[in-house]
Amino acid sequence: MQVEIITIGDEILIGQIVDTNSAFIGQLLNMNGMSVKQISSVSDDREHILKALSEAKTRAQVILITGGLGPTKDDITKKTLAEYFNCKMRFDEQAYQDVVNLFAQYGKEVTPINRLQAEVPEICEVVRNYNGTAPGMWFDVDGTIYVSMPGVPYEMKAMMQNQVVPKIKERFKLPAIFHKTVLTQGIGESALSEMISDWEDSLAAVNIKLAYLPSPGMVRLRLSTKGETLEPLKRNVETKIEELKKIISEYIYGYETFGEEKETLEQIVGKLLRYKKKTISTAESCTGGYISHLITKVPGSSEYYMGSVISYSYDIKEKELGVSKSVLESQGAVSQPVVEQMAKAIREKYKTDYSISASGIAGPSGGTDEKPVGTVWIAVATPEKVISEKFLFGNNRERNIQKTAQAALNMLRKQLE
Repeated sequence: MQVEIITIGDEILIGQIVDTNSAFIGQLLNMNGMSVKQISSVSDDREHILKALSEAKTRAQVILITGGLGPTKDDITKKTLAEYFNCKMRFDEQAYQDVVNLFAQYGKEVTPINRLQAEVPEICEVVRNYNGTAPGMWFDVDGTIYVSMPGVPYEMKAMMQNQVVPKIKERFKLPAIFHKTVLTQGIGESALSEMISDWEDSLAAVNIKLAYLPSPGMVRLRLSTKGETLEPLKRNVETKIEELKKIISEYIYGYETFGEEKETLEQIVGKLLRYKKKTISTAESCTGGYISHLITKVPGSSEYYMGSVISYSYDIKEKELGVSKSVLESQGAVSQPVVEQMAKAIREKYKTDYSISASGIAGPSGGTDEKPVGTVWIAVATPEKVISEKFLFGNNRERNIQKTAQAALNMLRKQLE
């Protein structure tokens, strides 16, 4: 079954707000066996909305619309829907009582403009809004379902989860869908594709599709499949992931199951530190505290994270971390001996079990022929040793900082495991 999502609002088109509604709806639908054919954003314009509805009908059996249901004059979705379906408006008593009850919670009376929220196209079935004043509207016309919902995210989400999706599932027989994502770090998309080419070709035999989802410092591999029942789909995907682990185990750091909370690299590292009852400190230069930021984003990180020195200058590297002045002058801050000294020093200074250090040229300037922009050295100190590695990340400053942090955390993860 094909679904189309239409978001209505000039504020989306001019970038004033980000359309998070479509992402939420798409994920919820996919978890329930529905495929999104297209997502469109249209302006608060009558002709634009009418055209979008007409075109969507040719592609989808269910059309989900968000936005434009407020009480002000610029919210024209409801009237435009009445025109599209060639019907009059009616006053819905239940929708009005929902508005009355909502206002009563705040000790207020319904204003005339909010009373108009209870007026809906006469052929629709009202989808009750327990969190706002604009009711949703369900239309079943010529075999196509149209559902119009408020653009306010928490109002729309409650409608979708509690009313709209259950009603769609009653109407249509839906397939089972399963997704699982393999999280990799330390290898680029092209190299990864070459390495797993034969394995990727084998997926078609069990009706599994693979998608590469690259981001700074990592590549996510999403395996997707659909069929009659869920359990056989899960078994097929898990079998293929076990085969994949034999090929690229050194690059895999975790997994995501679609619809479940996504686990980040910093969360995985945090779990390992907590489980092993170990502590970590950081000494950062080119990342300017970004590694520390990721670590401390995790609730409970105070159990294992002790602190950091942001040694951005030569002077701070010397004074706070005791890095040799002669090494700095002869090798430069972006060098193996410097990051290793940084890692050892911060581990000793804060008396932690492990430490991370990073020094590099984030860019866009500062590079040389010998050390171009994107050159980064990372070191991890453990109770037994110090390991270090050189990376060449590219010429984008923001991505270089992100990639450095991801690479550093992954180096730590490997030592912890």
